[in-house]
Amino acid sequence: MHHIYHPSLHIQSNSTSNSNKIPFQSHLQLAHQTMASKPGILTDWPWTPLGSFKYIILGPWVTETIYSIMVKDPKEWDLTNFSVIPFMLWRMLHNQLWISLSRYRTAKGTNRIVDKGIEFDQVDRERNWDDQILFNGILFFLANKYVPGASHLPLWRTDGVIITMLLHVGPVEFLYYWLHRALHHHYLYSRYHSHHHSSIVTEPITSVIHPFAEHILYFALFAIPMLTVVFTGTGSIIAIAGYITYIDLMNNMGHCNFELIPNWVFSIFPPLKYLMYTPSFHSLHHTQFRTNYSLFMPFYDYIYDTMDKSSDTLYENSLKRKEETPNVVHLTHLTTPESIYHLRFGFASLASKPYSSAWYLWLLWPVTLWSMVLTRIYRRTFVVERNRFHQLRLQTWAIPKYGIQYRLKWQKESINNMIEEAVLEAEEKGASVLSLGLMNQGEELNRYGEVYVKKHPQLKVKLVDGSSLAVAVLLNSIPKGTTQVLLRGNLTKVAFAVAFALCQKGIQVTVLREDEYEKLDKSLGTKSEGKLVTSKSYSSCKVWLVGDDLTEEEQRKANKGTLFIPFSQLPPKKLRKDCFYHTTPAMQTPTALENVDSCENWLPRRVMSVWRIAGILHALEGWEEHECGYTMSNIDKVWEACLKHGFQPLKVPTQSKS
Repeated sequence: MHHIYHPSLHIQSNSTSNSNKIPFQSHLQLAHQTMASKPGILTDWPWTPLGSFKYIILGPWVTETIYSIMVKDPKEWDLTNFSVIPFMLWRMLHNQLWISLSRYRTAKGTNRIVDKGIEFDQVDRERNWDDQILFNGILFFLANKYVPGASHLPLWRTDGVIITMLLHVGPVEFLYYWLHRALHHHYLYSRYHSHHHSSIVTEPITSVIHPFAEHILYFALFAIPMLTVVFTGTGSIIAIAGYITYIDLMNNMGHCNFELIPNWVFSIFPPLKYLMYTPSFHSLHHTQFRTNYSLFMPFYDYIYDTMDKSSDTLYENSLKRKEETPNVVHLTHLTTPESIYHLRFGFASLASKPYSSAWYLWLLWPVTLWSMVLTRIYRRTFVVERNRFHQLRLQTWAIPKYGIQYRLKWQKESINNMIEEAVLEAEEKGASVLSLGLMNQGEELNRYGEVYVKKHPQLKVKLVDGSSLAVAVLLNSIPKGTTQVLLRGNLTKVAFAVAFALCQKGIQVTVLREDEYEKLDKSLGTKSEGKLVTSKSYSSCKVWLVGDDLTEEEQRKANKGTLFIPFSQLPPKKLRKDCFYHTTPAMQTPTALENVDSCENWLPRRVMSVWRIAGILHALEGWEEHECGYTMSNIDKVWEACLKHGFQPLKVPTQSKS
């Protein structure tokens, strides 16, 4: 076993290779350079200009179906026609389940095949994976209306099921093999098939990411068994729906990037290796390009000597692969019930954008409710994401609690127990650092993580609350030349530290509320250098440092052009179109950070919260102390380390946004 070298890849392969393989790096260049060089006819889907409104093209058929239900006698209803829309929904659910399972399993690392992660460009390219379901649905409606014998099908016919199976094993697999080889000819590859092969690391939805013209050919191929049983009068709803479900199942499985077919299956029935491929078998087709062309049954690769000779070795090694042990763990939690869809293993297209509420998610309230019940039952952290930064293996774990639960006193013990279990699990896995994100740290909850260090004084894993980096980022977010700032919000460890640092720099810190002024004055004392003042006026400051307790009324009293800079982990609601809103403390990540295909909550792409970055810096620099409780690392040292490792400050907003 050795590694094929490419600057950004960690891909396992066997040293034995077929003579007709091309170098992996050449394949990568071919996939990307030719993808858009000569796009062929019928590359784009006809409804691409409709965007998110593409499903309106189903309107005529849906209207006709509803009309027939309303006016026809139940004995005249066509169950074949009625089943098209439910079957489309089932296919979407089936595919989404595979997407979620694959992303969860590859994040954990168990049986993972290819180590390299995916990036935003792949997510964007594959976001319209439902196009083929829409396409098939239209064709089913048309066939039901115009193809003789395709309406009023029975639910089940055994002879039709057998014919479908035989025709798939025979002509479908054979014709697909040669069609696939033809698509790898440079003429067709550069115009069509390279779009699919742009995804070196596959996800289940990669299986259906093809140009429109290819999908026409694939459907014509898969229509052979379906039209045959229709024309011979042996068709049934279950035969056709079952066949398409089988195709979806095998397609998703073959592209899921983790091995799940156990060895004993082939031991019990050895010929099965010719009748069913494995995820690792097809993964080699995407990394080696000129091998393993078969659809789902590899026997034509055996017959025509195109099977990759490392197939068995990669399969065995993938099965043996254990769960990945992280060097750095970032601990976060769910924010709202709908945030489950924005996690990486939720909806990929939503996860790839900054979090925002969407009206259509309310239509999924049964699923949302079910997920809330599941999180209540599960009661353990789960892996959300994995990244790699140089030699560091990074993982993000989530506590199955929502933001509102962190504000309930009776939830405090339960949350602390979960955090403690996560700390001990990270310790057991050998992680060097665990960073506490979002509301997993706080004075009232756990004294900024100090309770775990006090309870387990022998902890080797270092707990980091990121407060020093948060202060550094805040100080560097304040526009140069600023002479005074207004501090408003719940006073946290970060708020006290940034107030102190600003006073030391000679910048006046204005506080609106007497109780907040008294707390700050008591903490800073003479160190405030006379720069801590209280005022009832909102008009004197154009820069506001704001926390969780900022009210809507206070926002409305701010001057036009005021810059709001949050020091809290949660952003304020943006009420003013004539003001500027900075992000919560965060920085731009370096390009060396791999497998970044989702946004961290409301932050833009490839922007990471300082609480998460702080844990990475702690591990990179080898710092041996905890940063939790009421202690804080040297702000200048942390800032310099951050810049040294390629993290860059965000630009201060220069124009207002609604």
